[in-house]
Amino acid sequence: MNKLMTMARQFRDDENGAAMVEYTVLLGIITVAVIATIITVGGWVSGRWSALNSALPTTPAS
Repeated sequence: MNKLMTMARQFRDDENGAAMVEYTVLLGIITVAVIATIITVGGWVSGRWSALNSALPTTPAS
């Protein structure tokens, strides 16, 4: 019984697991933000590229 109580106290006082969960959540938030930024910038670049392409004069290759 004494060993069980000691293990329960160690589990309660161990903060490594909580820190790991916090870092994992933070990593997930950062990952979502990076993906959203890439999608947004990609759409902007695509729009600019299309505008540039339509603004250029079309001449046949000689």
